[in-house]
Parts: sequence; structure tokens; C-alpha cells
Amino acid sequence: MIENKKADIPIGKWIKCPKCKEILYKEDVKNNYSICPKCNNYFRLSSRRRIEQIVDKNTFKEFELDVESKDPLNMPEYLNKIEGLRQKTGLKEAVKCGIGKINGSEAIVCAMDSNFFMGSMGYVVGEYITYSMEEAIKRKLPIVIFTVSGGARMQEGIISLMQMAKTSSAVSKLNENGILYISVLTDPTYGGVTASFATLGDIILAEPGTMIGFAGKRVIEQTINEKLPENFQSSEFLFEHGFIDKIVERKDLKDTISKIITMSRGDYNG
Repeated sequence: MIENKKADIPIGKWIKCPKCKEILYKEDVKNNYSICPKCNNYFRLSSRRRIEQIVDKNTFKEFELDVESKDPLNMPEYLNKIEGLRQKTGLKEAVKCGIGKINGSEAIVCAMDSNFFMGSMGYVVGEYITYSMEEAIKRKLPIVIFTVSGGARMQEGIISLMQMAKTSSAVSKLNENGILYISVLTDPTYGGVTASFATLGDIILAEPGTMIGFAGKRVIEQTINEKLPENFQSSEFLFEHGFIDKIVERKDLKDTISKIITMSRGDYNG
């Protein structure tokens, strides 16, 4: 009699790297800043994990706004899908914003989340980003925004596109008040988010291998009838062409942001 032996692998303890296809132990990946230890592929971070990596422990206080998503186009099941995502992810919307400390320096921090409608920007996201910038001005604190997005949320039509102007206007107010704004682009950052607040930072950082753009590569090629470079829209390509200021490895992001904030205050000694 042949026994039917099942592999003793705990459910949910393993993850497959989409780049090298290796099966990895989740805890090892987590302890490596959510980077594949085999091929150095960057896994996308939830807003919660991003804040855990950047903000000092037990210092983050999340903003809670009394705003709800709109359904101006009466899209079938749109609001039901939002409620389903809330229950599944534990998020209210596609961005988490609040105040915390980064290596002891107080700052406003926003982290977008690809697990919620691919980080798309609708009315609520626009409100949170704008409110966070207004709080940065009010408190005279630097603001750091981590972007990950497919762009404007088209289920909300013109309302989503209006968030581009609203957030851009808020950035202008940051500039008028001399408030430092650090934008950190993570994979992917596209569409209306790229075309608004994501690329208006005083300092623009990006993680290695981040894809950044407005429209996708194939759409652009079809529009201009030309073949684009293989690494077109990667953070490395954009850095070479002066679009971003620095590519920073994930493990170095907290210290890099902390140093920029310290230098902006004029008391950096290192």
C-alpha cells in the first residue's frame, strides 16, 4: 500500500518571485525589505508595510477624513467593489496618510497602495493628498509621498481628473510656503498621478526598476510610429535623462529621506 504523503508546507508561507520564478519563504522576503534574495526583484509594498519601513515605530498617527467615494457615472457595482476592497485589505482607500517621525524628524507621510484599485486616484485619494499638504503647511513640516498608481480612477470620470489640478495646486501652496516636498516614485507610477503631484516634488526619488510614465510604452509607440528603447520609462532611463534626482535602494530610503529633511533644516553635520 502506497501512502499519500502531502508536502509539509504551511499554506500562505511561500511566495513565487514573478521575475526569477523562485519559490521563496515569505519571512525571508519580508526580512529582506520585500526584495527577492535570489534576483533582487522588488515586490510591491502595501501602504502599511511601507510606513513600517520608513516611519519610526509607534510614531505614526493616521489622518481620518470624513469623505466617501463618489459614483458620478453610476458605474455598475463600483461602490460595492470599493466596499469589498475595504473588507479585503483593511484600507479605507488607495492611500494612507498621517504624521510620524523619520529617524526622529517629524514629517507628514503618505503611502499609496496598489492593492486598492491599483492605487488609482479618485475623489477620496485627491482629498487625502491635498489635506496632507495643507497639514504640512499648517504644521510647517516636510511632506513625503510614496506613489504607486495606475493613474486617475476612470470610474469617477471628470471628478478623478479634477484631482490632478487640485493636488497640483496644493503643491504650489507648498512652494509658496517653503515646505519641503519629497516625492518617492515606486513601481508602477502612471497616468494622472505622474502628470500631477508625483512629479512636482522638490526632490524626486525612485526605487530601482520602477516603471514611470503617463501612457504605456505600447500606446506611445502606436501613436508616434516609432520603436522606443527597451528600458524606456524605467527609473534608470529617467534618471539618465534628468527626470528624477536619485535612484535609492529600498534599504537606504529611510536614511536618505532623513538626511534630506535634516539638510533642509540646515543642521546636517554628516
